[in-house]
Amino acid sequence: MNKLILSITSLLFSAVAFSQTKPAVDSSLKELQLNEITVSATRFAENSGKVPQQIQILNAKKIQFLNQQTSAELLTHSGNVLVQKSQLGGGSPIIRGFESNKVLIVVDGVRMNNAVFRGGHLQNVLTMDNSILEKTEILFGPASVMYGSDALGGVMSFTTKNPVFAAAGQKNIFTGNAYIRHATAYNEKTGHVDFNFGSNKIAYLTSFTFSDFGDLTQGSNYYSKFPNWGKRSFYVERINGKDSQIVNSNPNKLKQTGYKQYDFLQKIIFNTGRVSNVLNFQYSTSSDIYRYDRLTEVTGAGVAKSAQWYYGPQKRILLSWQMKLPKTNAYDLGQITTAYQNIEESRHNRNFNSSKLNHRIEKLDIVTWNADFKKSIKKNEFGYGAEITYNKVKSSAYFDNISNGQFGALDTRYPDGGSNTQSYAAYGTMIHKLADNLVWTSGFRYSHNRLFSKFNDKTFFPFPYNDITQKSDALTGNLGFVATPKGGWRVSALFSTGFRTPNVDDITKVFESTTGRLIVPNPNVNPEKTANYELAVSKTIKNKYRIGITGWYTNYTNALTTDLGTLNGSPQVFYNNSLATVYTVVNKNNANLYGLSANAAGDVNDHISFNTTWNYTYGRIKESPTDYPLDHVAPVFGKIGVTGRWGHFTGELFALYNGAKDSADYNLRGEDNQIYSADPVRGYTPSWTTANFRAAYEINNNFTVQFAAENILDKYYRVFASGLSAPGRNFVLTLRGRF
Repeated sequence: MNKLILSITSLLFSAVAFSQTKPAVDSSLKELQLNEITVSATRFAENSGKVPQQIQILNAKKIQFLNQQTSAELLTHSGNVLVQKSQLGGGSPIIRGFESNKVLIVVDGVRMNNAVFRGGHLQNVLTMDNSILEKTEILFGPASVMYGSDALGGVMSFTTKNPVFAAAGQKNIFTGNAYIRHATAYNEKTGHVDFNFGSNKIAYLTSFTFSDFGDLTQGSNYYSKFPNWGKRSFYVERINGKDSQIVNSNPNKLKQTGYKQYDFLQKIIFNTGRVSNVLNFQYSTSSDIYRYDRLTEVTGAGVAKSAQWYYGPQKRILLSWQMKLPKTNAYDLGQITTAYQNIEESRHNRNFNSSKLNHRIEKLDIVTWNADFKKSIKKNEFGYGAEITYNKVKSSAYFDNISNGQFGALDTRYPDGGSNTQSYAAYGTMIHKLADNLVWTSGFRYSHNRLFSKFNDKTFFPFPYNDITQKSDALTGNLGFVATPKGGWRVSALFSTGFRTPNVDDITKVFESTTGRLIVPNPNVNPEKTANYELAVSKTIKNKYRIGITGWYTNYTNALTTDLGTLNGSPQVFYNNSLATVYTVVNKNNANLYGLSANAAGDVNDHISFNTTWNYTYGRIKESPTDYPLDHVAPVFGKIGVTGRWGHFTGELFALYNGAKDSADYNLRGEDNQIYSADPVRGYTPSWTTANFRAAYEINNNFTVQFAAENILDKYYRVFASGLSAPGRNFVLTLRGRF
């Protein structure tokens, strides 16, 4: 390891010597960014120094330097978010012990979470193209005052770049960016282009990204105690009309993981009088994506359970219109955002040696409307606004016989009669400056939520009801302060409450989470609620170094989790030609989580920076006689790195690490996926650390070349709860151009 570090350091200094010119150091890549501007915390540009909530901001320069394949990997390299994977085409972020529908994804101010966001592992962050991001903001802890339901563990807010107008004295401008990238562990081939045309009155930004990922190669340096863990020993092919289980000649090559991804964005900005208008169109889709973890499951006799299991193209359309309003007596800043989303997801599976290929398709139409305003009066900043959301869900299913071409009926994932959800909310916030070094913040939100689902066909499951109607109300709030006494100290405290309204997936779903484990509907669940207490202390030294720690405690009531259940009084039913144990989503009376997040960063000089993060979470469901582990709770994890910048060259040597997830901390009833861990019975994921290096060299004003060596030691490992192994040694080469 020491020889490796010395070799990389030698390469770094060699590149420095090669650089002939010494342009000014780009301050946006420095680790210590004091008083950054956040938008996600208040929906308007706000100095982060006034916000008591823990926030991490990745700007466009940082995102470009990280140079990750998807937004899921981008979050991983933040060092503060753990990302689970069930297949290569995905990534499910975990924040403070919350995952999937308990963390909120926001794109350009529009919530992506919808009525079928599930409680297991969620891959929708894949549809956000990180090639065109202006910034990514991660809010840690409840943010229900600003964002309503689902923001329990935190918010991931993605902001895309805006078109640029021609400068004063220019008639119009035309600029663009492009890159090509290849990564060896994925056999990735990615190309991107974006171009901006701007006049004095209107500006356009167009972006397109295409990625082709081959089958993943995992690490070959195995744990001595688990020498065969995760090896792809077989795969299934249909030969001459018959399923055949083929021996994989290279067990570290994960057959049936590759996929393709397409992302398109078009934004237009124009002014009508004093109102600025932003039209935003985004389209994301993919090829079929193999559900890799299911394709590795075998029976007790070692025979594959599935011949086919894949997600259909994950399609997302977003069309939004945002009006930025001129100042009036009622507000200094105002904006109204109207958005429509069309989502399509599908699941397709066929058992080994079966001719029946099942297809389940979900289509959603989503309309959201947000009105946000900000007013400053003396030492006070007031925010207020309203939100309306509507989700319509259409679920269909059928099977086709691949042997004779016949089609037949199949049970739908959600009620075949359709479902819809509605939400109406209003909020208010205040930031009050008590003194030059003391800021007080507060806020509240009231939400009214409705859900309706109808079962037309009960042939497959004779549910004791024809439809489900649910209404709920939620009042949430927060109260905090930020003190900045002399000496570079910063102390913040925050009390905040959050809620999550049960959605169509929670209440109505029929789903085989793993073979022999069937989840059935439960109309009698209530909203989840959290009360969060947070204290953070940091110290900045000479405006060059900062060290900080955040401690938090969350009381989680009515927690939704899967547990043993019955269907018409029976604990087991026949499903998919086998006997399955019945589970259902239920409210647990109480769960508690607490944790620590520590960080240190600094700019030693204009050339050398360092950063490190460390995150610990503990969660338990309150039960008698003994508390039981809460699922989705990540083990200790973090990142440590050193960055060097000289002239045209920037390089970073860094490590990502995870502690062990012990058997005593596994939830065997929920979504911790112990069957894919090193101990399939009790659950156990060993610790891991990867050594990595990345660099960028600016050839001239128009061209930049980037190189990365990830997992240099070719370590085999899996992220907690993942059914897919992590990439092995990965070399990444990228060429960027500007015009």
